Amino acid sequence: MASVTYDHVVKKFGDFTAIEDLNLEIFDEEFLVLVGPSGCGKTTALRCLAGLEEVTSGNIYIGDRLVNDVPPKDRDIAMVFQSYALYPHMSVFDNMAFGLKLRKLPKEQIQQRVENSAKILGIEGLLKRKPRELSGGQRQRVALGRAIVREPKVFLLDEPLSNLDAKLRVQTRAEISKIHNKLGTTFVYVTHDQTEAMTMANRIAVMNKGKLQQLDTPQVLYDKPANLFVAGFIGTPAMNFFNMKLVKEGDTLFVDNGEMKIKIPETRSAIFQRLVGKDVVFGIRPDDIHNPDFAPSDIHGERVTAKVDVVELMGNEILVYMTTDKGNNFVGRVDPRSKYVIGENADLIFNMDNCHIFDPSENPENPVAVR
Repeated sequence: MASVTYDHVVKKFGDFTAIEDLNLEIFDEEFLVLVGPSGCGKTTALRCLAGLEEVTSGNIYIGDRLVNDVPPKDRDIAMVFQSYALYPHMSVFDNMAFGLKLRKLPKEQIQQRVENSAKILGIEGLLKRKPRELSGGQRQRVALGRAIVREPKVFLLDEPLSNLDAKLRVQTRAEISKIHNKLGTTFVYVTHDQTEAMTMANRIAVMNKGKLQQLDTPQVLYDKPANLFVAGFIGTPAMNFFNMKLVKEGDTLFVDNGEMKIKIPETRSAIFQRLVGKDVVFGIRPDDIHNPDFAPSDIHGERVTAKVDVVELMGNEILVYMTTDKGNNFVGRVDPRSKYVIGENADLIFNMDNCHIFDPSENPENPVAVR
């Protein structure tokens, strides 16, 4: 097994910088997810690690070994792509065994590795079938099996669930997590789907425009995003944002945009004092917006009134999309017993204990969270 280290890695394509000064340490046996929107550099980072792209500058280590100039076949990694890339004329067994045969391993060892991997994946009954006889989920498991039989130090997975339907995606991501736990190998997983990242990762590296925005556990990213981009990217539905001014009346702080004036709890006001009189971005997650009839009793709740635009009944919850008179839009995730009527004005409670304030003074495009 092995750790992975990106040491000041830069990757350019002509004048375009795909990765800008990436410093990232992936621990031995960790499941790390690289996540971000299309074009953020996550797949390029994975391809550099695999040896499919040369780094422009910086170093990449697998364990203590510098691999910048090591051919892909000698890096002791295995890669699973979005495309299954199975040989259609070969059986499942032969697809999984193909790489081992090229390495001229003994037949007995190949047989054992394929059978063990098939058992881990639950496809031992499919070894004689051809890919055309398999479902999408089964094909993806064969592609995983082809990687597992190599017994690599590091698994690289590039959006392996993208071709699956919604139900299979849920099932397969659970299977991949189980495989990681069984194998105890380092997994580096690339996706644009933050739900996959949140449910599978030990840690998540959030990237945007070639830069690492934040690296932490899923819960820390959700509770304490480092900046506006991370706050808006992690969480479904996304965090609500309002351009406001932080004002002080007596000893009390408020965020105010001329339409909504919301009190900041005294327990949190000390950290925001330096921003009094300045423009800020106020953020609150849908989970922290409640129906007044069902709001928790132990929160610092502030009432906000707006018009109901859309009501989405989800069974165990209701998503209520609201619009204020001046066009501020937000969404709340409320109790399923709630009764909201489209077009009517309604009250909601903001849990200000979990509010977020972002300071745009240094970087207007991506304001930093104030802690």
